[in-house]
Amino acid sequence: MIEFLSLLVQSSVQEYLVEHEPDDERGLVLKQKEILGLPAAVIASQLHGRKTAKTKLPTWYKTKGIVYPPTINLEQCSSEACASFKASFLKEMIPKRSVTADLTGGLGVDSYFLSKVFETIHHVDENEAVLEMAKQNHKALGAHAIKHQTGTAEQFIENSSNTFDLVYIDPSRRDQQSRKVFRLADCSPDITALQSIIFGKSNYLLVKASPLLDIQQGLRELFFVRKVFVVSVSNECKELLFLAEKNYSGTVQIEAVDLSNSGLVRSSFIFSIEEEQEATSEWNEPLEYLYEPNASIMKAGAFKLAGERYQLNKLNANTHLYTSIQLITDFPGRIFRVEHLNPDKKELHNLLPTKQVNVLTRNYPLRPEELKKKLNVRDGGDKYLIGFSSEKKKYLGLCSRIQ
Repeated sequence: MIEFLSLLVQSSVQEYLVEHEPDDERGLVLKQKEILGLPAAVIASQLHGRKTAKTKLPTWYKTKGIVYPPTINLEQCSSEACASFKASFLKEMIPKRSVTADLTGGLGVDSYFLSKVFETIHHVDENEAVLEMAKQNHKALGAHAIKHQTGTAEQFIENSSNTFDLVYIDPSRRDQQSRKVFRLADCSPDITALQSIIFGKSNYLLVKASPLLDIQQGLRELFFVRKVFVVSVSNECKELLFLAEKNYSGTVQIEAVDLSNSGLVRSSFIFSIEEEQEATSEWNEPLEYLYEPNASIMKAGAFKLAGERYQLNKLNANTHLYTSIQLITDFPGRIFRVEHLNPDKKELHNLLPTKQVNVLTRNYPLRPEELKKKLNVRDGGDKYLIGFSSEKKKYLGLCSRIQ
């Protein structure tokens, strides 16, 4: 892609991409070999990039002169919502924000938003082609505080004579055989081996990790962690962020945050591991309302504390649903009103003339697909059928969703 960079930013090509965005890129490649002096496959790749960026990177999508990388790079980069959130909390938590380094710059989404709160940012990437794309895109976006440097994270941090207010790193979570890995030490670059060098040159380190990483595992591998952010976008867990401060040895705070697609904080649940350990659950059979914590709270593991803070009863130690008689509207998650409990198949079909219902199971013997087959229902409609277990028995609840 780098060899076509100068052609891709030409106004004629950029206008073509806007005009032909709805086109089927596969069909385009079959019909034409070349478009405006570029291989049709390159144009198709850019069209696909625009479609992906429309929701994931809306600022990129709206800006002229943007060049999109191969699909895998676009899929792996931070979303605009997550990158903007990083910049906002770093602005609050890092007292001095003169110089920072993004050691795994990639497409440069995080670098761009970090440049809004730091005076200078060093964007480092060992892939020269990706680096040149990031450089072009930062220029198009008007981000002039970013210095681009080719090289590995290890080379840059070991050879740099700078001191930094923050170092940011997003290690690759696949090994050389493209297998997913679940320890930070198995990622590339190995942040566990670099952190001593980093803390010799920076007071703060921010590590982005896969939402599949066990939080306790991350805490075991990293030094001086002050806060862990569990970040979801529209209730889909996207990132774990470990913020470490040199020589910090106090309580680790965890913040489970759910963002809108535009990056606004929809809910935030802050706690410590000790608070969750000390929390107690009060049990009850299902009442008027059921509550399901959002994805960030579930990943963060605040199973008892979520119920305690909102004065809700838990159904079962392994059923992460809560219940109440009174409606608690500010609960951070989905809320359902129970309309019928344990209807039999005939009654259920009478209640659902179209046989359409959204099926969920939580700590229940059957998976949703199995339950749908058993009850002869299909996805759809505005009702929810929730299979779950209480401390005493198993239930099927036909519910309406409140939020």
